[in-house]
Amino acid sequence: MLLKLIRFSLGNLIIFLNWIIPPLKQKRTKEDQTINDQKTKFITLYQFHLCPFCVRVRRNIKRLNLTIKYKDAKRNTVHRDELKEGGGKVKVPCLKIETNDEITWLYESKMIINYLNTQFDNSNLIH
Repeated sequence: MLLKLIRFSLGNLIIFLNWIIPPLKQKRTKEDQTINDQKTKFITLYQFHLCPFCVRVRRNIKRLNLTIKYKDAKRNTVHRDELKEGGGKVKVPCLKIETNDEITWLYESKMIINYLNTQFDNSNLIH
Protein backbone atom coordinates (compact mmCIF):
# COMPACT_ATOMS: atom_id res chain seq x y z
CA MET A 1 0.00 0.00 0.00
CA LEU A 2 2.77 2.44 0.95
CA LEU A 3 4.72 1.56 -2.19
CA LYS A 4 1.65 2.27 -4.35
CA LEU A 5 1.20 5.65 -2.65
CA ILE A 6 4.86 6.55 -3.19
CA ARG A 7 4.74 5.44 -6.82
CA PHE A 8 1.51 7.39 -7.42
CA SER A 9 2.90 10.53 -5.75
CA LEU A 10 6.19 10.44 -7.61
CA GLY A 11 4.42 9.74 -10.90
CA ASN A 12 2.21 12.79 -10.45
CA LEU A 13 5.21 14.91 -9.48
CA ILE A 14 7.02 13.85 -12.66
CA ILE A 15 3.92 14.63 -14.75
CA PHE A 16 3.62 18.05 -13.09
CA LEU A 17 7.29 18.89 -13.68
CA ASN A 18 6.95 17.71 -17.28
CA TRP A 19 3.99 20.06 -17.68
CA ILE A 20 5.73 23.16 -16.24
CA ILE A 21 9.06 22.48 -18.01
CA PRO A 22 8.18 21.22 -21.51
CA PRO A 23 10.94 20.29 -23.95
CA LEU A 24 11.74 22.65 -26.81
CA LYS A 25 10.28 21.35 -30.04
CA GLN A 26 12.57 20.77 -32.98
CA LYS A 27 11.86 23.12 -35.87
CA ARG A 28 11.53 21.82 -39.41
CA THR A 29 10.46 23.12 -42.75
CA LYS A 30 6.82 22.47 -43.60
CA GLU A 31 7.90 19.85 -46.16
CA ASP A 32 10.12 18.00 -43.68
CA GLN A 33 7.35 18.05 -41.06
CA THR A 34 4.90 16.62 -43.60
CA ILE A 35 7.35 13.81 -44.44
CA ASN A 36 7.80 13.01 -40.73
CA ASP A 37 4.05 13.07 -40.15
CA GLN A 38 3.63 10.50 -42.93
CA LYS A 39 6.33 8.26 -41.41
CA THR A 40 4.85 8.46 -37.91
CA LYS A 41 1.38 7.35 -39.06
CA PHE A 42 2.62 3.80 -38.60
CA ILE A 43 4.14 4.23 -35.14
CA THR A 44 2.28 3.76 -31.85
CA LEU A 45 3.56 4.15 -28.29
CA TYR A 46 2.03 1.83 -25.70
CA GLN A 47 2.50 3.46 -22.31
CA PHE A 48 1.25 4.12 -18.80
CA HIS A 49 0.55 7.78 -18.06
CA LEU A 50 2.48 7.94 -14.75
CA CYS A 51 5.42 5.72 -15.77
CA PRO A 52 8.64 7.78 -15.55
CA PHE A 53 10.21 5.85 -18.45
CA CYS A 54 7.13 6.58 -20.57
CA VAL A 55 7.36 10.27 -19.63
CA ARG A 56 10.96 10.23 -20.81
CA VAL A 57 9.94 8.76 -24.18
CA ARG A 58 6.99 11.17 -24.54
CA ARG A 59 9.31 14.12 -23.83
CA ASN A 60 11.62 12.95 -26.59
CA ILE A 61 8.67 12.56 -28.96
CA LYS A 62 7.57 16.10 -28.12
CA ARG A 63 11.13 17.42 -28.53
CA LEU A 64 11.35 15.80 -31.96
CA ASN A 65 7.96 17.33 -32.83
CA LEU A 66 6.50 13.96 -33.86
CA THR A 67 2.87 12.98 -34.29
CA ILE A 68 2.76 9.52 -32.71
CA LYS A 69 -0.36 7.75 -31.42
CA TYR A 70 -0.38 6.93 -27.71
CA LYS A 71 -2.22 3.96 -26.28
CA ASP A 72 -2.61 3.64 -22.51
CA ALA A 73 -2.08 -0.02 -21.71
CA LYS A 74 -2.93 0.45 -18.05
CA ARG A 75 -6.41 1.98 -18.25
CA ASN A 76 -7.57 0.44 -21.52
CA THR A 77 -7.83 -3.36 -21.53
CA VAL A 78 -8.08 -3.47 -25.34
CA HIS A 79 -4.72 -1.69 -25.62
CA ARG A 80 -3.25 -3.95 -22.93
CA ASP A 81 -4.42 -7.03 -24.87
CA GLU A 82 -2.98 -5.64 -28.14
CA LEU A 83 0.37 -5.14 -26.42
CA LYS A 84 0.40 -8.60 -24.86
CA GLU A 85 -0.71 -10.34 -28.04
CA GLY A 86 1.50 -8.39 -30.43
CA GLY A 87 4.61 -7.74 -28.35
CA GLY A 88 4.40 -10.83 -26.19
CA LYS A 89 4.34 -9.04 -22.84
CA VAL A 90 2.69 -6.14 -21.04
CA LYS A 91 5.72 -3.94 -20.53
CA VAL A 92 5.93 -0.22 -21.20
CA PRO A 93 7.10 1.84 -22.87
CA CYS A 94 6.74 -0.12 -26.08
CA LEU A 95 6.92 1.31 -29.57
CA LYS A 96 4.98 -0.51 -32.28
CA ILE A 97 6.56 0.16 -35.67
CA GLU A 98 4.71 -0.95 -38.78
CA THR A 99 6.71 -1.08 -42.01
CA ASN A 100 5.25 -2.73 -45.10
CA ASP A 101 4.01 -6.12 -43.87
CA GLU A 102 6.34 -6.24 -40.85
CA ILE A 103 5.61 -5.15 -37.28
CA THR A 104 8.39 -4.49 -34.79
CA TRP A 105 7.75 -4.15 -31.06
CA LEU A 106 10.52 -2.10 -29.47
CA TYR A 107 10.82 -2.11 -25.67
CA GLU A 108 13.05 -0.13 -23.28
CA SER A 109 13.02 3.66 -23.17
CA LYS A 110 16.68 4.03 -24.19
CA MET A 111 16.22 1.85 -27.26
CA ILE A 112 13.03 3.69 -28.24
CA ILE A 113 14.68 7.08 -27.85
CA ASN A 114 17.73 5.94 -29.85
CA TYR A 115 15.46 4.66 -32.62
CA LEU A 116 13.44 7.88 -32.76
CA ASN A 117 16.55 10.06 -32.69
CA THR A 118 18.13 8.03 -35.50
CA GLN A 119 14.99 8.21 -37.64
CA PHE A 120 13.77 11.75 -36.95
CA ASP A 121 16.37 13.99 -35.30
CA ASN A 122 17.45 16.46 -37.94
CA SER A 123 18.16 19.33 -35.55
CA ASN A 124 21.41 20.01 -37.34
CA LEU A 125 19.52 20.77 -40.58
CA ILE A 126 17.66 23.89 -39.44
CA HIS A 127 19.16 26.55 -37.22
